[in-house]
Amino acid sequence: MEWLSFSVEIYVILFLFALLAGFIDSIAGGGGLITLPVLLSAGLSPAQALATNKLQSIGGSFSASLYFIRQKAVDLKEQRGVIALTFLGAMIGTILIQLIKADILRSILPILVIAIGLYFLLSPNVGELEQQKRLTTLSFGMFAGFSIGFYDGFFGPGTGSFFALAYVTLQGFTLTKATAHAKVLNFTSNLASLIFFIIGGQVVWITGLVMLVGQFIGARMGARMVLSRGQKLIRPMLIVVSFVMSCKLIYDNHGAEIQQWIAQVF
Repeated sequence: MEWLSFSVEIYVILFLFALLAGFIDSIAGGGGLITLPVLLSAGLSPAQALATNKLQSIGGSFSASLYFIRQKAVDLKEQRGVIALTFLGAMIGTILIQLIKADILRSILPILVIAIGLYFLLSPNVGELEQQKRLTTLSFGMFAGFSIGFYDGFFGPGTGSFFALAYVTLQGFTLTKATAHAKVLNFTSNLASLIFFIIGGQVVWITGLVMLVGQFIGARMGARMVLSRGQKLIRPMLIVVSFVMSCKLIYDNHGAEIQQWIAQVF
């Protein structure tokens, strides 16, 4: 367990980035695209950055989840099985990521995220009205809750978007309702991951707690906009975040090759 000390100015910058990430993440997911690079730039090791990111992101997912539950947009009793299976999946994923590398998943992830963006771009009416369920709640938990929870513990970027898409396509939820439920599951997977990262001694506490406050405030602002603006806000943000995330992941994986190709062309 390590404690890194920064100047007040650095903590203010981290707080502001976390606030922005919390706002975006509560609407469309992808907040980790902002916070992980910032944590790495601040000097944290990859393991510390991943663990500390879970600590700060739990503030945002908790804030948004609490708001949606208080507004009765989520029925916790109905979702308890899905929540339990999501926790289990995230727990297993977090344990494995500390033992093995995630290079294969990192390579195929941009394709999956692009597919989400294209799905919402080419389906303008998706999630506008409630549809018939394709899976029971328990089956949904076993399939989507466990697998996406595992993914969040194992790697993480885009988890909120994956949960929202699963709720729309498999449970027939509107996009607004799917986003609210996605936040609850995202909080669940974040909590499971954080517990096992704490056990692994990788969390940088002061940095994570400062950013947690920013996440909490930003997520509350975003959650309010989800319920007030609904699909008109969520759909375009999902599309934009999905494509930005894809570009970022592709560059992370193939940045050197891209720079070399640009240099040859120009």
